[in-house]
Amino acid sequence: YQSHKWAVYVRGATNEDISVVVKKVVFQLHSSFNNPTRVIEEPPFEVSESGWGEFEIAMTLHFHSDVCDKPLSLYHHLKLYPEDESGPLTMKKPVVVESYDEIVFPDPSESFLSRVQNHPALTFPRLPSGYNLPAPMQVEDTGKKKRGDTKDHSLGQWFMSFSEADELLQLAAARQQVT
Repeated sequence: YQSHKWAVYVRGATNEDISVVVKKVVFQLHSSFNNPTRVIEEPPFEVSESGWGEFEIAMTLHFHSDVCDKPLSLYHHLKLYPEDESGPLTMKKPVVVESYDEIVFPDPSESFLSRVQNHPALTFPRLPSGYNLPAPMQVEDTGKKKRGDTKDHSLGQWFMSFSEADELLQLAAARQQVT
């Protein structure tokens, strides 16, 4: 009955290392799995399995103590079959269902703020004029894969690509149109 291989994961929108904020992720799989509660304490925060059915997966994000005391629960419906596929089903193209959740931490502690600010920043080459991001810090060994980086994942070509810069461009265009 293991007709499909699948993976569920929690990652940064642009593959950045989220372990600076997230301490561990607890995945609650369907009760029919051996050991349905999976605790992942370091990146990549991912569980891979095989099975035959679709079900809802609960994911509980636990943050470092200086970030937030309360864990955050997210839910994701595992999809094994494409929704609007006309014609014969193919096993060559994987079904990828991703969702984007933005988490805001109001009034961060000094230690958390310092840790995040000292984390290597991402660069966004197409920021609109007037928007500036801090200069990126040098990474000691650029040949080493960063913790939590999923850009070399076997299904990486199917991941959605989120861009804060593109979102800022869309907001600026919308603001200009309203004006």
